[in-house]
Amino acid sequence: MLKQIINGRILTPQGWLEGGSIVTDGSKIRVVSNIDLHVENAEIIDAKGCHVVPGGVEMHAHGGGGHDFVEGTEEAFHAVVDALVKHGTTSIYPTLSSSTVPKVEQACETCEKLMAEEGSPVLGLHIEGSYLNPKQSVAQNPKSIKVPVASEYEPLLDKYKCIKRWDEAPELPGSVEFINSCCKHGVMTAITCTRATYEDVLAAHDAGMRHVAHFYNAMPVVYKEHEFKVPGTVESVYALQDMSVEVIADGIHVPPVMLHVVYQIKGVEKMALISDSLAYAASDGDVVPEPHVILEDGVCKLDDHSTLVGSIATMDRLIQVCVQKANIPLADACRMASETPAKIMGVFDRKGSIEEGKDADIMMFDENLNLAYVMQMGREITNNL
Repeated sequence: MLKQIINGRILTPQGWLEGGSIVTDGSKIRVVSNIDLHVENAEIIDAKGCHVVPGGVEMHAHGGGGHDFVEGTEEAFHAVVDALVKHGTTSIYPTLSSSTVPKVEQACETCEKLMAEEGSPVLGLHIEGSYLNPKQSVAQNPKSIKVPVASEYEPLLDKYKCIKRWDEAPELPGSVEFINSCCKHGVMTAITCTRATYEDVLAAHDAGMRHVAHFYNAMPVVYKEHEFKVPGTVESVYALQDMSVEVIADGIHVPPVMLHVVYQIKGVEKMALISDSLAYAASDGDVVPEPHVILEDGVCKLDDHSTLVGSIATMDRLIQVCVQKANIPLADACRMASETPAKIMGVFDRKGSIEEGKDADIMMFDENLNLAYVMQMGREITNNL
């Protein structure tokens, strides 16, 4: 079915189109024009002056809508995806926290089923763990933390094509071999939950690792050793210009001024926005937290407020924080939520921008940056126009 979006301010790779139009046909974008074309038999969608931007590509999200991907079931996967799509996440790589091999296998089976569904927003599985530094893995299951085990990860990489990304702490024994194996299977690796030194980061980089999970979180910054300053993981990553980073842009995990610093140093091409969301994200009041969890200012905390557990941010919040609190231009914030992660994950041929021939994944924000509309593969998900 033909649909035509009119009266919007459209973000394209060439910049903003004022008052242009977009024509979609089924799940694809067919025309992007700087004028309001007359299209026979098209359903008209009046953007009412909204900013019309590409749908969000979520590289790192653990849960939402009351469920976590680590549950592994189709019900849980669908619940999380359906909840997050309403907030602008039109493509997603479900993130699996540290778990047992049988649970990973179950999640892989479920992920492959969802990837095969027509118009699915699920593009592949992201595994974060179990190969983490135990001193930096607060929100992960400590019983599952270990060093890379080839007899464990090799069969998984051989069997499941849905695995698109696997994160680890590069200072662990066997890290280089793990990175080499992932590269051989076409799986992206990323630094996470780490105390890596510059030498560790450089060794990982030379082995093929080019990305960093939740930058600044669960990793050290420069520290003092006797009378000398030692670069932390953060400074080590800054020193390697071709390494990309992702940030939890909720304004809390990484304060707004630091979001702007990352933006200044890494730039739009190397900085992606993520939610790193937990089960209580996008619950819209339908999910009551357990007694020991408090939802406060966009994060989950333990009831004593001593430990920051995780995020309940959604895609729309990430863009709002970047623009309204971190002084990042709207166009760049939207690119970092769509174009940059699409390029990092190798799907920019069909995702991440509003262009002819690409998937019809679109968000609209009003003048106050409230999310007004979401289209995923041509399907209307949210309409508050």
